[in-house]
Amino acid sequence: MLRHKHSLVDEFPQCREQINKLKHENPTFAKMAAEYHTLDHQLCGLMMRDIPTSDENYLSLKKRRMKLKDQIYAMLSH
Repeated sequence: MLRHKHSLVDEFPQCREQINKLKHENPTFAKMAAEYHTLDHQLCGLMMRDIPTSDENYLSLKKRRMKLKDQIYAMLSH
């Protein structure tokens, strides 16, 4: 299975500089970005290594990543 990139910079390439700036200047943003990265890494690991997991667990991780992405986008939009 091919993995699509979901890093914040891949998701929001037009905001690359703003993402880097906020990671250093805004502790809340930095925490959210770190959690997003961790979730993306976990999801990638499950897909790439074909690790057995329940659909419920997989969907829960994806939903959490999506919610964080929405919150991060809201911060980038201000």
